[in-house]
Amino acid sequence: MSTLAARYRRFAALRLWLLAGMALLLCAMLALDLATGPAGLPLATVLDGLVRPADLALEQRIILWEVRLPYALMALLVGAALGLAGAQMQTALNNPLASPFTLGVSAAAAVGAAVAMVGGLTVMVWGENLAVPLCAFAFAAVATLLIQWLAWRHGATVDTVVLFGIALLFSFEALLWLMQYVADSNALQQIVFWTMGSLARATWNKIAIVAGVLAACAAWSACNAWPLTALRAGEEQARSLGIAVERLRLITLLRVSLLAATALAFVGTIGFVGLVGPHIARLLLGEDHRSYLPGSALAGAVMLSGASILSKTLVPGVVLPIGIITALVGVPMFMALVLSRRRGA
Repeated sequence: MSTLAARYRRFAALRLWLLAGMALLLCAMLALDLATGPAGLPLATVLDGLVRPADLALEQRIILWEVRLPYALMALLVGAALGLAGAQMQTALNNPLASPFTLGVSAAAAVGAAVAMVGGLTVMVWGENLAVPLCAFAFAAVATLLIQWLAWRHGATVDTVVLFGIALLFSFEALLWLMQYVADSNALQQIVFWTMGSLARATWNKIAIVAGVLAACAAWSACNAWPLTALRAGEEQARSLGIAVERLRLITLLRVSLLAATALAFVGTIGFVGLVGPHIARLLLGEDHRSYLPGSALAGAVMLSGASILSKTLVPGVVLPIGIITALVGVPMFMALVLSRRRGA
């Protein structure tokens, strides 16, 4: 018994070291992201400017604090939100291919953004037009509530939720095509750019909103870490421990949708982060959600920070839409993970 306890303590310590290593890697990616861009700013200048901004020239201070830092922090927060959402969705649906997009949240957000663009809606808050993110969030929330109602009405089984999500996904995609068909050239260009995903719209106010939702949902998720770990062992096992599986699944999907809708409302469609990030965390940290959930958030943040760096370096002088980068990088990463798991099995 003592040997088993000692082995568990070593394994728990290893997981803490892995989480600390992922956090250090994320800090390094953030610093590199801040030092990357068309305007040449050495890493030493960036780090000094973060500590002593008054030492920078005016144009350097504007580039660092008003352009690059919001861009890099939004990549970190959105990546963490999507990674955390994907981890919980894969557990709740017992499906390794699940991600926030399984429920059609991204497609619903895209339709909401398209409605605001085609309709020319304006909602001025904090001196900026928030009509597009507000409409995107509203449509994503409606899709979430519809899924929740249908699942509750017909039983919150895994197959039921997935089928409803797939049906909504195709329905909202059809609506998005319709919006593109009736849009004028200017609105059509905005819709296409939004669906590619971009961090260029990041501002400090938007960062504060995403950070607040992420912090609240992370704390909420931590309270459900043990029930989610039990659910991962199987529904019957979880029920034998007194866990209300259907209620846990509905609450988890609501939390997932809130995370995904908030993140996507400000940056557009970004895929594969919520799918690949949890798989990386699972390979490194195992199924214990006390470490798996923060690991998934860190993995998602590292992935999107890396994609942010690539979006600014692949084509010199041009910042590519980050959704393109995540798709190009996410596909081979996911295939490599699948093949490694098959070889391990």
